[in-house]
Amino acid sequence: MTDASAPGRPEPPGRQRPEPDWTEPGPVQIAPGVHRIPLPMPADGLRAVNVYAVDDGDGISLIDGGWAVAEARTALVKALDELGHAPGDINRILVTHAHRDHYTLAAQLRRELGVRVGLGEGERIAIATLNGAQPESPTLIDLLREAGAPVLADQMGRPGSGPDGAAQIFDEPDEWLGAGTIRVGDRTLRIIPTPGHTRGHIVFADEESGVLFAGDHVLPHITPAIGLEPVPSESPLSDYLDSLALIRTLPDLTLLPAHGPVAPSTHTRVDELVAHHDDRLAKTTEAVAGLGSATAADVAGAIGWTRRLRPFSSLDPGNQMLAIAETVAHLRVLVRTGTLVADGGHPVTYRLAAATG
Repeated sequence: MTDASAPGRPEPPGRQRPEPDWTEPGPVQIAPGVHRIPLPMPADGLRAVNVYAVDDGDGISLIDGGWAVAEARTALVKALDELGHAPGDINRILVTHAHRDHYTLAAQLRRELGVRVGLGEGERIAIATLNGAQPESPTLIDLLREAGAPVLADQMGRPGSGPDGAAQIFDEPDEWLGAGTIRVGDRTLRIIPTPGHTRGHIVFADEESGVLFAGDHVLPHITPAIGLEPVPSESPLSDYLDSLALIRTLPDLTLLPAHGPVAPSTHTRVDELVAHHDDRLAKTTEAVAGLGSATAADVAGAIGWTRRLRPFSSLDPGNQMLAIAETVAHLRVLVRTGTLVADGGHPVTYRLAAATG
């Protein structure tokens, strides 16, 4: 949702042809046995999602699956053909998180071809909710109401069929993946839970090859939305910052993101993301101080969005929802650190801790 500073265009090892546009269709070799395949996304400013094809000995495994729309499937089949494969050669799809641009095409291929699908075990509540189970915890729509945006909550809570006829397939996976390792051909991938963007987000580190399949946890040009899921955790930004700190303890790996070009340094981008959220926390504090007492919707309306610092009122409803959810995440961190206090009302209002005495 929130744009961040963009590093220079990377020069990933083993690249076989120039990448002037990371969304250009077709496979690009990233490392021996690893190809990046961008798949189109309908009605979305991100334009594409990267799926990574990894040779596994008797076929291929995919990291992330794409969005279940006809154009994405067509692009995947064409890219696989360029690599000498067909969809039937896909043995397994390892999905970083349960968002439709990562999961629904994987679930569709599972139904049609019997492809095994793995997903982080922390996504159980999201999958259950998306399939109609009533969650015990407050949902994202409940959060909008608590944030002082009831009209937006009603608007975003209306059922829909998805953009451009996109299939909404959230079947349970074959494997629930926890922290540990998994073999893909002759390589060992380390599964690392990285909650924040969603509570069950995972990444896959191939330290021997020096690459990190980062999903949406670390993106090269934008900061991922925080807590973007049907039932957010209590403090998704705290989760996210802790997850960034965990990734920073790894060797500095080449960043293989779900959106955007490959980048040479995971550490560099993690440091930029931490600095970005430090800045947003400071701006959120300033907004509350200026307003005196404010709901999350008030604060979201007082700060700029995207690199262009667009006013909240100029955002479409979907991005307004993301902006408010992210504002709530920052406000809750500031309450945890003692900078702000929340009154516990409905909607919840926030004020500086120093102003409560």
